[in-house]
Amino acid sequence: MKLKKALFIIIFMPLVIWSQQEFHVFPPNHSTTPGMPSGNGSLQKPWDLQTALDQLSNTVDGGDTIWLHEGVYSGRYISSLGSSNAKKKIVVDAYQNQKVVLNGNVASKRGSVLEVRGSHVSFRNIEITFIGEFARKQGEKGFEIVNGLNHVSGVNCEFINLKIHNNPGSGLGSWKRTGGTLIYGCTIFNNGYFSTKRGSGVGMYIQNESNAIRMVKNNIIFNNYYKGVQVWSASKKAKTSYVKNVTLKNNVIFNNGLPGKQFRDNIIVATDDRNGINIAKNIKIIENIIYHNTDIKSFQNSGHGTSLSLGYRASAPLEAIEVINNVFIGRNYALRFVNAKDLIFKNNTVYTAYLHFNKSALNNISKWKFDNNTYFTKNKVPFRVAGSKDYSLNDWKAQHVIESKSSWQHLKEFNLRNVLTVKQNEYDSSKFTAVLFEKNGANVSVDLSKFDLKKNQTYDVLNISNGEVLFTGRLSESKIISMPIGTLNNTNSNFGVFEIKFDKAVEKKMSFLTRWLKWLF
Repeated sequence: MKLKKALFIIIFMPLVIWSQQEFHVFPPNHSTTPGMPSGNGSLQKPWDLQTALDQLSNTVDGGDTIWLHEGVYSGRYISSLGSSNAKKKIVVDAYQNQKVVLNGNVASKRGSVLEVRGSHVSFRNIEITFIGEFARKQGEKGFEIVNGLNHVSGVNCEFINLKIHNNPGSGLGSWKRTGGTLIYGCTIFNNGYFSTKRGSGVGMYIQNESNAIRMVKNNIIFNNYYKGVQVWSASKKAKTSYVKNVTLKNNVIFNNGLPGKQFRDNIIVATDDRNGINIAKNIKIIENIIYHNTDIKSFQNSGHGTSLSLGYRASAPLEAIEVINNVFIGRNYALRFVNAKDLIFKNNTVYTAYLHFNKSALNNISKWKFDNNTYFTKNKVPFRVAGSKDYSLNDWKAQHVIESKSSWQHLKEFNLRNVLTVKQNEYDSSKFTAVLFEKNGANVSVDLSKFDLKKNQTYDVLNISNGEVLFTGRLSESKIISMPIGTLNNTNSNFGVFEIKFDKAVEKKMSFLTRWLKWLF
């Protein structure tokens, strides 16, 4: 038996050593081991960040990890990393949960803090921002448009648990040649600038020409200068279709447009194509919470504040759109149905003044499937066909034979469950996101008993934007935490989004070789 093991080691040891590697990156100003272009990626001779991101697959390949060590990495970076094996990703991650910040506030002609051009790469636990003073108004001295993260090419990449904020451009661009992308657990906020006309810069801009689904899941997107999520193309004469196959699921998207002085669409799905070729299609909006600041207690609902817009150009009506199990809270026209050929809108809760429908959109209403929705509005005739007529829900049902199981109530009857959602992060089991609603601003009890947590585990409740610890505690036997909502991140006192972080000992990571030898013997 021992002889067999020895032979096994002799034969396969070189393959094991070669198959998975770990590399290290330090800031260039690190006191003891500065990252340098002349390094070799070891702990003793680490790379600087750009050198690491330049590596070819004969050095860094699928299954390998590049560890970024704590610090501020000032610069604007381009990643050309790419795995030669479609089944194994290169991982770029923060070492042992350390704080890693990419600071784009430097002299550079590059238009993004991080630009990604490779395939099969997973970026995790990195902060992307501008640190310090910088111009944020077009025309000011030194002003430039710089996006946070732009994924311009390369398929099957992942962006997991990133924090992208305070960039004078859009937060994250996920462009048409990047099929199979996953965007998960990212916090994207306060990106944008003032153009000569309005607040500009969106939280996330999405296009997709591939048949693979672009999955956008469990992100928090708020307070960007213009819109929250644009599944969109502004091209007027497209020759191909590249706004398709996108799923938005379990996201929290709120108060976009607020820094630009006017609430804007939290989500828009549309194109401006005049050729009728680039039509937004196969877009799913599932189990999201979409909110604009609203004074629930006054029973009023006025001013701008669209939570969802569907369609834009009549020559490019949407196809195969599903909007299911969402909560929409907005002001006037929280929902805008501009044009769509076929649309499923079911099991949604809507708080608004009116629902806006373009008259031309009704040409396809026989193909729409609306049902089991709950509407809270300030008017008894909230279904508004622009330039035509307002309808009550009963008249709307009779006119169009839809919404048979939907219901309507006045705003004064509005209420929701206090815990809209509490979700455990799929890539960091110690991290939870809690979305709370209490129309009077009272404390909310968050029940965590369904999760695998232990009595007396310690936790921090954090501000989602700056990571400030709001309070700490120890989990009781009931596993219920009482949480105040407050007005953090410029929300009204009836709505709040928080991170709950449980203590988790950082395990010393064994190399693959060590784990393999431990298993063998």
